[in-house]
Amino acid sequence: MSQRDKPADPKPYYEAHVFCCTNRRPAGHPRGCCAEKGGEALRDHMKSRAKALGLKNVRINNAGCLDRCELGPTLVIYPEGVWYTVPTKEDIDEVLETHLVKGGRVERLMLQPNEKLPSDRKVPTTVG
Repeated sequence: MSQRDKPADPKPYYEAHVFCCTNRRPAGHPRGCCAEKGGEALRDHMKSRAKALGLKNVRINNAGCLDRCELGPTLVIYPEGVWYTVPTKEDIDEVLETHLVKGGRVERLMLQPNEKLPSDRKVPTTVG
């Protein structure tokens, strides 16, 4: 079957699908985990705020290990595949409003593919 003959993909079921890491590792694990950094409460807050904002066709789910707990709590939004570190409820609110409502990005919270450890993280500075 050629590319030309390939059937079209179905329309996505959700406009956006958010996976929030709630991975839990044993206490003292060298990589830490998103759960010990408040990932579960932040996920719950995100679900509640998304509902309050009236976001339709957006699904917010738990995720097991997303393999970036050192930078967590983390989440990833599809279909774009944009990763964020969201340490506070205010950060969650900003991601919801900017990314999911307005279609923009929260650059200061975005994770880049090469970032695996906190020392890799280059936080953008604001120009004022």
